[in-house]
Amino acid sequence: MKYPYITIEGNIGAGKTTLCNLLATTTNAKMILEQFADNPFLPKFYEAPEKYAFQLELSFLAERFKQLKDLLNTKDLFQQTTISDYLFIKCKLFAKVNLAEDEYRLFETLFDIIYANLPQPDLIIFLHCPINKLQSNIKHRARDYEQTIPDDYLSSLQDAYWQLIKNINIPTLAIDTEQVDFLNNPKDFQKLMMLLNKQWENGVHYINFDEVELAYAL
Repeated sequence: MKYPYITIEGNIGAGKTTLCNLLATTTNAKMILEQFADNPFLPKFYEAPEKYAFQLELSFLAERFKQLKDLLNTKDLFQQTTISDYLFIKCKLFAKVNLAEDEYRLFETLFDIIYANLPQPDLIIFLHCPINKLQSNIKHRARDYEQTIPDDYLSSLQDAYWQLIKNINIPTLAIDTEQVDFLNNPKDFQKLMMLLNKQWENGVHYINFDEVELAYAL
């Protein structure tokens, strides 16, 4: 692949980790997966968002920074590509949605201090998924604390994600996951691999997989 550091992003339940695992296994890439299972504030947040939002966002900020700094600074001669299932700047995205204005200003100050110390991805894969499919995926993976996430919360995140990727000066492939099934359709995955070997300019590129076959498949 042309890109040493690839990040996969998308809403809760969009399939980020599934695609990250698939790409890393296929390409022998180093994989960075978000560590959320042991976060003690996450179940509390879904039960009482206003009470635990600030603690949750600070804990994710610290954990993501530590994880990315440690793993990206570790050189591995046998793994030339790194693939992660989250973009560090999503910390601000979730904080903006979840925090009160005064809390967000403090969070933003802390974020800006540490953000400059992290490398940026060379390519972003953004997985767009409609709310009904997100809810279906969330129910299927059966994490207890996620089962009561309301549609309007997912919709708020969806809007924030679109705003985010439109303002990031990084090549970004926006893929509608209703069109594709990377896990069960090898042809879709082959098309994605073709796209990852193409040189993309900065900005958002909206990918229609029906056209990928005509344009790139030989």
